[in-house]
Amino acid sequence: MEASLREELIASHEEFRRLAQEHSQHSQRLEVLLQKRYLSEEEKLEEVKLKKLKLRLKDQMELIEQQHRHDHHHQVA
Repeated sequence: MEASLREELIASHEEFRRLAQEHSQHSQRLEVLLQKRYLSEEEKLEEVKLKKLKLRLKDQMELIEQQHRHDHHHQVA
């Protein structure tokens, strides 16, 4: 994802900003889990859940980015 487009969308697109914040929160929690030497069964399940949530959020963010590119391209053309 282009950094400048991502920054623009974070600044101007409420849904994209919410998704990015959620993604960041999940990333931070995942980092905490992955720094542990051993994970409990509950933490292992949480790790899997966080990874799936992050992927879903990333997919949603990429859809918004594609739509933004598409809309911008048609405005310029």
